[in-house]
Amino acid sequence: MIKQLTPTIADYELLDTGDGEKLERFGNYVVRRPEPQAIWHKSLDDRAWLGADASFLRDAKSEERGEWRMKPSMPSRWQVRFNYKDMHLSMRLALTSFKHVGIFPEQAANWEFIYDTIHELRASGIERPKVLNLFAYTGGATLAARSAGADVTHVDSVKQVVTWSRENMESSGLDGVRWIVEDATKFVEREVRRGNRYHGIILDPPAYGRGANGEKWVLEDDICNMLEQCSKLLEGDNAFLVLNLYSMGLSSMLARTAVHQAFGEPKMEQMGELYFEDRSAKQIPFGTYYRFRR
Repeated sequence: MIKQLTPTIADYELLDTGDGEKLERFGNYVVRRPEPQAIWHKSLDDRAWLGADASFLRDAKSEERGEWRMKPSMPSRWQVRFNYKDMHLSMRLALTSFKHVGIFPEQAANWEFIYDTIHELRASGIERPKVLNLFAYTGGATLAARSAGADVTHVDSVKQVVTWSRENMESSGLDGVRWIVEDATKFVEREVRRGNRYHGIILDPPAYGRGANGEKWVLEDDICNMLEQCSKLLEGDNAFLVLNLYSMGLSSMLARTAVHQAFGEPKMEQMGELYFEDRSAKQIPFGTYYRFRR
């Protein structure tokens, strides 16, 4: 089923988009960042954009890196919260040289799915579902799974990001996550050799990245092998998969085809785009998702 998803987060709002930029509110602070997909014109006036608490200026020599121009009142770190049913997450944000702030708010739509699915698995008799979160970043999906009562293994190749995730766990009043600093492909291959199994696998791979020891990851080249390995780890019944794709040009249909080849046809599936709408009703997608239950 194709379904476009947009979550509701009190601490996040997409204020405006256009001319290659986006204006966002995270908690009490407004951030201005590049957004290549915003091919239309801005709707708010210059005063709104110039009033941002922090603006990202891209480095002329780099497509990804840059620096932030901040107002004196802008803190180096701050917190945002996400609440859903009995899940109450607190996430620490910070301004990074890659224009990220430590959270991808569109992923909250998947956090809700993960939380609900784990509760359903527990209701079916699986007391502590095992969940594997790969390319796990600052841990929003990890915390959603842990909040619902799952045993979670969190894998990311960047030690500082795993430390950041642990801080988010502690500020959310949670504990018990298994932290792994390692290349995701190497970890999965080792888990296959060990014969380990999981009730849920979450995949949020970058378009391009490096592992803990310099291992190279290119999404288009490596995703099918990763899916094939993950298919050996996922339980045959009472299990779920969540896959996110941020590489422009890769559609949910392509994701579905690749997943079906590796896992077979599931009982239930959803796919589409994760998006937000700004104050002027301009809708912009921030990622493609595919997820299934079996």
